[in-house]
Amino acid sequence: MRYAKLFSLLIISVIGLYGAVGLYFLPLAGFEGDLTRIGMLPEKMFGWTKPQPAIDPKLLRSASWQEADVLVVGDSFSGEKIWQSALVKRGLKVRTEGWNNIRGLCKDFQPWLNAQGYKGKFVVFELVERNIESALNKNLACERTEYHPSVGDNKASFSNHKVSFGRMSIGIQTQLKAMQYSQISGQINFTEWQPTSGTRVHRIDQGCQKFSHAQCQDALFYSSDRVTDLPDSTVDSIATLNSRLGDITPLWVFMPDKSTIYLHPDKQFWNKAEQRFNAPNVLRTMREALDRGVVDLYPANNSHLSTTGYLLLGDLIYQHISPAHSTTRQKNAKISN
Repeated sequence: MRYAKLFSLLIISVIGLYGAVGLYFLPLAGFEGDLTRIGMLPEKMFGWTKPQPAIDPKLLRSASWQEADVLVVGDSFSGEKIWQSALVKRGLKVRTEGWNNIRGLCKDFQPWLNAQGYKGKFVVFELVERNIESALNKNLACERTEYHPSVGDNKASFSNHKVSFGRMSIGIQTQLKAMQYSQISGQINFTEWQPTSGTRVHRIDQGCQKFSHAQCQDALFYSSDRVTDLPDSTVDSIATLNSRLGDITPLWVFMPDKSTIYLHPDKQFWNKAEQRFNAPNVLRTMREALDRGVVDLYPANNSHLSTTGYLLLGDLIYQHISPAHSTTRQKNAKISN
């Protein structure tokens, strides 16, 4: 009986110690960026510190089908509607739908769009680089549009700080990863380290001129970011999809992977898409922003643009759909098709 009590006390002590340690490291289990969360590295090392612009939540509301001037179909780079605020601020009414809502630019897309009551001239199709090939192939194969609207997708709120919390054990793992990073990154000739299968830390040339976080010499990236350039067949696929739009003017916005902007900026796909379709050259625009000294264009802890970066993107897109460019845009798109 005495041994059973001692064993119970031992178990309780171990659980109590684990809980105390877990609570101590619990703050490390709060992540603002998707890359710090997946990589299990602390925000105190990789969280941005330079203030970002605030957005009036009223600019983030999505217009109805009937009143919209511009329709946006995009992925997570468009989901927060931040870059769209640059268009709304200039008087345009924008409706945003996710690719998961519409399923694709199917063969019946134009009549389906007319049936929704859309009377605008432009449809912006936004895709991130790592998904471009697979998404275009899926669109090419799509016969019939299936619409699944998001519930509660038009809530107007904005915050530059959104933190998600994990379990107590995540805080402990994050502390261990931080210690491992400090040891490895301090080695001579350090260039890269993979803290988890989904992320990598890379040393950045003149990193502290590009980022504001504590370990500004290094930044986080997805391991799945595309290293090679996109093939020429990708441009041909876009032309095929454009032919499904009739009198609607398409604007393809291809978001470079974060590593393309910081590590592989010599890719030519964006130049080819610009020449063929007058597509916004997002890669060149972002590289020019870095050359001007824009800090935290992408926060080190996130695979998405900062608010500053999103507003630059919105300005670029507006230049392509503003009234002064609409006639030229429509003419070039028809020729390309």
